[in-house]
Amino acid sequence: MLKTGKDHLEGLRDGRTIYIGSEKVTDVTTHPAFAHAAQTVAGLYDAKRASENLDLFSYEEDGERYSLWYLRAKTKDDLRRRMNCHKAIADMTFGMMGRSPDHVSGFVTGMTVEPSVFDTDTHKFSDNLLNYYEHCRRHDIYSTYAVLPPQASRNPDFYERQNVPVPSLQVVDEKDDGIVISGMKMLATSAVFCDEIWIGNLLPLAPTQVKEAVTCAVPVNAEGLTLWSRQAIERNAANEFDSPLTWRFDETDSMVMCKNVFVPWERVFVLDDANLAREIYIRTPGHCYGNHQSNVRFWSKMQLIVGLCSRIAEATGAIAVPAVKEILGRMAALEATLSGMIHGQIEAAEDWPKGYKTFNRRMMYAALNWCTESHSAIIDQLRELSGGGVFQMPASVDVMHDPEIKKLFETYWQTPQLEALDRLKLFKLVWDMVGSEFAGRQQQYEKFYAGASFIVRNHSYREAPWEMFHGVVDKLMSGYDVPDAPTKSAAAE
Repeated sequence: MLKTGKDHLEGLRDGRTIYIGSEKVTDVTTHPAFAHAAQTVAGLYDAKRASENLDLFSYEEDGERYSLWYLRAKTKDDLRRRMNCHKAIADMTFGMMGRSPDHVSGFVTGMTVEPSVFDTDTHKFSDNLLNYYEHCRRHDIYSTYAVLPPQASRNPDFYERQNVPVPSLQVVDEKDDGIVISGMKMLATSAVFCDEIWIGNLLPLAPTQVKEAVTCAVPVNAEGLTLWSRQAIERNAANEFDSPLTWRFDETDSMVMCKNVFVPWERVFVLDDANLAREIYIRTPGHCYGNHQSNVRFWSKMQLIVGLCSRIAEATGAIAVPAVKEILGRMAALEATLSGMIHGQIEAAEDWPKGYKTFNRRMMYAALNWCTESHSAIIDQLRELSGGGVFQMPASVDVMHDPEIKKLFETYWQTPQLEALDRLKLFKLVWDMVGSEFAGRQQQYEKFYAGASFIVRNHSYREAPWEMFHGVVDKLMSGYDVPDAPTKSAAAE
């Protein structure tokens, strides 16, 4: 079943509990902190159902039609279909919403092509995973994940001394029909717009942390589950003209707080296995599927940034300066670099696991590293091209509502390149990209999107063919040996 936007909005009024500070939010579809972003999400569902988009956003299997992000790739063409779908979704949000419906579904889908990983001597959870996948694709579920412990939990000795529980989410009880979990997980981006939350562990756990080694799925409206949102940015936007990105693309981030939340056994995928809790992402294509989507999403954002760089250079007249053209050429080259890394993941696809195709993991992790490492410098380039122009603009477009002020504005803010209102619109968009609170969140988000830099680079280290690299060195060194000692006459010469 392919949901409509209306279907999804109705599902968001299902008794979930969200806090912004002490304010309790019960309907994200009407609350000023979330309403416009909720409409953006609904628009994604409606675009998917449009007849002209069916093949782009969905696929047919056994007479049923499902969202394309649930497609398990068996050919390079399948991988291309996934990429094209991710790109179209990302283009609709200009790369601003990272946890769109196609992200976490990619993790789940990638895991299902190697379900045996979920079976151990203690627990057989592969059927749980496969059944959950069927549940997600049949009901067009929008999921996010919370897969990191709260930062405060890194010092368990402190809590032991204080005689209070460690805040990290863990299993507190096992029953005949399921488990009970309590504690916190971070960071559930877009959770306020989602149907369910995948709870797990992307960071390694110590062998003693067996009760934290749980992977499960819970509805956002589960009894005892609350979302604690960061400061909502959308409500800061007075109108779309002055804050075009903030107005409709603040996907929000929330801490997940569980207080004795019951999870039935059929929604449990890992239990009491500290190693497996993380390895399910690496021993299956799950992590690769999900982060390929993140590469593609950044590509859409990169195209917007490059376009803004060029538009700003034109608007200020700086485009006539050869050095500025060089900068724009470099930005265009960077966009092409990322595009090449993304397409390369398909052209060099892996036959893994047997019977399936997976995006090339080394290239995917290289692109992931490139994105997290490069974003700040890319934004700074746009900032430099903008100069002081972003501060020369009126505070708001409401200057157009007063005839006298409007006349002054249109007279003195026009340039040979643009009329005053067009300049204002452009510079307001640029400010929302480089300097607003929304822009600040994007900066932090992109830098730590996939974890700290050492975590991202560890993926590349793990996947690197070190034996091949060593072989290149050894081959070169094997071609020469200790030279013969020179003769006395040769030494004298």
